[in-house]
Amino acid sequence: QVQFLESGGGSVQAGGSLRLTCVGSGYTRREGCVAWFRQPAGKAREGVAAFGPPDDMTPDYADSVKGRFTISQDSAKKTVYLQMNSLKPEDTAMYYCAIRFSGCYSASLTPARYTHWGQGTHVTVSS
Repeated sequence: QVQFLESGGGSVQAGGSLRLTCVGSGYTRREGCVAWFRQPAGKAREGVAAFGPPDDMTPDYADSVKGRFTISQDSAKKTVYLQMNSLKPEDTAMYYCAIRFSGCYSASLTPARYTHWGQGTHVTVSS
């Protein structure tokens, strides 16, 4: 059974930083494409950062976070990170990590393509 556990969320002032961690289990470490998503209260879930397949680790980022957020992973530990710098109030949301195994040919920020999700960790950025 594929599972994820996110951590690292919290409250921070604008301009601050947080590092989110997602630990996976139940799948082979070389499988799948992983990504981070977020969902502000009352809004749709949106892609934040994503990796392609394990043999092509070129990441993709939402325009709103480029230059501020960095996705990384330790495949041996099945752990994915999201370093968030220069945080803004509009970054406030529940953040989720997810993985997909089918069609894992390139990075994708489309939530519907992902099949397994964590429970999320909340990030609040105050002005």
